This record gives sequence, C-alpha cells and structure tokens, in this order.
Amino acid sequence: MSHYTALLDANILYPAPMRDLLMQLAVTDLFKAKWTADIHREWIENLLKNQPHRLRENLERTRDLMDCAVRDSLVTGYEPLIPALNLPDPDDRHVLAAAIVGRCDVIITQNLKDFPSEVLAPYGIEAQHPDAFLCNHLSLAPGLFCSVVRKVRCRLKEPPFNAMDYLDTLT
Repeated sequence: MSHYTALLDANILYPAPMRDLLMQLAVTDLFKAKWTADIHREWIENLLKNQPHRLRENLERTRDLMDCAVRDSLVTGYEPLIPALNLPDPDDRHVLAAAIVGRCDVIITQNLKDFPSEVLAPYGIEAQHPDAFLCNHLSLAPGLFCSVVRKVRCRLKEPPFNAMDYLDTLT
C-alpha cells in the first residue's frame, strides 16, 4: 500500500472522468486519497449549479460511495487551522488546512496559482496539477497504472470510448 497521500481539491472531483480515474487509482492503492465534507459540498454544489439536470441524491450517493471505498479518506478537525493560514484566495484555506491535518504530501488541483509553493513548503506539501500527478504515477508503476486506466475506460458503455477518446475526457 502506498503512503503517498494526496488531498483532492473540489475542482478535481467535479469532472466525473477525472474523479473516476483517481478513485480507481486510490482503490488500487497507488496513492492514499483524502478530501473533506466541505470539498464534497463544493464540487456537488458547483455541479448542480452548472448542470441543473443533475439530481442531488445521485451526487450524494456518489459522495457516500467514495467515502466508503477509500479507507480513512475523510479529513476532519482541520477547521481550527483555517484562520491562521494565508493563501491568495482565502476560500482555499480549508483545503490547505485539511492537507496539513490529513498529513498529505500533495494537493491535486487545477488552481496552482492559489497554492504557492512558498506557502505550502513549510508544511511539506506541494500543489500539483492532475496531469503531472497522473504522469508521475504512470512513470512509477506503468503496468498497474495502464491496467487501471483500461479498467475505468472499459466500464464506459454509453457511449463506449476508445483509448484516445477516453484520455481526451481527462483534459
């Protein structure tokens, strides 16, 4: 089991293809995934706002399945740290606080500018774009990584995806 621990920001959990792949990688023990109830709320609320045809209960079921599938994924008790943290976007302080309490090595996010390395470094945390995170895991365990990607892609039936089309959904 990997001890490399990543906090998944809401913008990573929002798109289903990325969420599904990262979940499968975590379930396969390529890394330990962490998130918070606040992060769940954020991606669910944004998805409902941007795609009003979605049903809240389906997204909440997805959240519950995620929490059950990945052991020790839900970080709690981070709230007291939030006021002491400084980030360019104060609304992201909860993410850093959770990464600190969750003993994460990395925050996976699309918003790298909101997590400057000079702020994260004292905590032994770095921010990584999901593309870099996935490429790193591909280079560390190419066979296992590719089998996970293939497994996730093959679950997609309507419509089915060839390899290149599936990879395009991750960008």
